[in-house]
Amino acid sequence: MSDSLLVDRFGREHRDLRVSLTDRCNLRCTYCMPAEGVPWLPGPQLLTTDELVRLVRIAVSLGITEVRLTGGEPLLRPDVVDVVAALSSWPDAPELSLTSNGVRLPTLAAPLAHAGLRRVNISLDTLRADRFKDLTRRDMLEQTLAGVSAAVRAGLRPVKVNTVLMRGVNDDEAGDLLAWALDEGVELRFIEQMPLDAQQIWRRDEMITAEEIEQQLGERFVLTPADGRGSDPSERFLVDGGPAVVGIVASVSRPFCGSCDRLRLTADGQLRNCLFAHDESDLRTSLRRGASDDDLAAQMLACVAVKKAGHGIDYPTFIQPNRPMSAIGG
Repeated sequence: MSDSLLVDRFGREHRDLRVSLTDRCNLRCTYCMPAEGVPWLPGPQLLTTDELVRLVRIAVSLGITEVRLTGGEPLLRPDVVDVVAALSSWPDAPELSLTSNGVRLPTLAAPLAHAGLRRVNISLDTLRADRFKDLTRRDMLEQTLAGVSAAVRAGLRPVKVNTVLMRGVNDDEAGDLLAWALDEGVELRFIEQMPLDAQQIWRRDEMITAEEIEQQLGERFVLTPADGRGSDPSERFLVDGGPAVVGIVASVSRPFCGSCDRLRLTADGQLRNCLFAHDESDLRTSLRRGASDDDLAAQMLACVAVKKAGHGIDYPTFIQPNRPMSAIGG
């Protein structure tokens, strides 16, 4: 693997770019946004497909090898299949994956795979229809489960299912969710709840920690640490000796900032060097003012160069970003 030019002052090489296709979502998850939703970005502020493809192409020339399409809900973008096809058409095309709530995957999984998508992550926090409706404010569990099955059939493997456990809400389902994932042949990943909600009501002492998740799973399964984590945000464990695995993304209680290789491009063309950053690099304005590819590359390099050592969630000076996850892109 060739060296990436996107290197920060701590020597971290950046190879993973998360690209938000839209800030819109068809669910209203309680830990993400209020029931009425949040103000969506006006259409003219969003990157056009040509603009998005150009910026990703420049990032790839600087060393990006993996691109994950995110949102909001990326499958709400009408030309999402065309975006995937464009990004997968280059000789040095990055590995393409996508994060979705799964609702639209029953009809889109096969076309996306044909266009060049390789993997998919699907968000699912409960297997109970009533609880799903309470959590998402939408009665769409059946569609999400169908989306998981469609992704498996389309060969978007490994299909990873992302779960956020919340105290007093769904924290009694850890074992059931893992048993379901093993039956379905998908890889479950538990993600600690992070301070990225629009309401800014997250509390550190109310969060279900990685240690608690391990304890709950250990009551029903034997977990053995798996090798080869690298820059993967997920700590992976063999389940009952393997080969099946389960992951835990402990962004808060066990931060992995020292190996972070990720950048984020928002739907309105802002480059962020950290999920919790307060500063953004405005690539959209530069692009629309006629910046050359070299100019835009220099702006990307400058953004990476000033990346902080860590997100600092546990420091007294930590301030939650003013953009929620739906506007940043996971």
